[in-house]
Amino acid sequence: MVRKEMTESGAVDEIDALRGAEYGLLAMLLGAAPTTDLLTRVAGLRGDVSALGLAHIELAQAAEAADETAVGREYFNLFIGVGRGELLPYGSYYQTGFLHERPLARVREDLALMGIERAGHMREPEDHIAILCEVMAGFARGEFEADLAAQARFFERHLAPWAARFFADLETTRTASFYKSVGRLGRTFMELESEAFTLPH
Repeated sequence: MVRKEMTESGAVDEIDALRGAEYGLLAMLLGAAPTTDLLTRVAGLRGDVSALGLAHIELAQAAEAADETAVGREYFNLFIGVGRGELLPYGSYYQTGFLHERPLARVREDLALMGIERAGHMREPEDHIAILCEVMAGFARGEFEADLAAQARFFERHLAPWAARFFADLETTRTASFYKSVGRLGRTFMELESEAFTLPH
């Protein structure tokens, strides 16, 4: 969804690799309806007794029970719809009540400053939750050049004000089935990221 020349850097540490995997998974599940292949891979997730581990287990169970056609219909109803979907996964909407407002302009300004460009095939505005997760995945994986302070600033400006609320809405919406577990994972992970970025480094 976004692209930039990859920078030469050292190996990504284990925690950042795991963060990148979480953000990447959320970007894939929210950027388009999942294919059977993706659902099969998600069904292989493992977890533990931590909040994030339990969210992994729930998502894996939901993916194992899911059908590509049904999940595709659910994705359409939730995020696209006839006219509009049930949920609007955009920073501008969650922060102002309208689309294409100042929060989108701020995302574009920060991406331009970092040299991160919109991929030609991507139709959604850059404040879409999937694009923001993909940017964060790129930071964590070392694909985009950004130290921890820059990552924290991007998160605080563009995800912290609204992403956990969006995922909580997704988790509790009555019309979702598979995507309830995506909501739980996203909410849990956003809360962990928010806490981690406030710790001294």
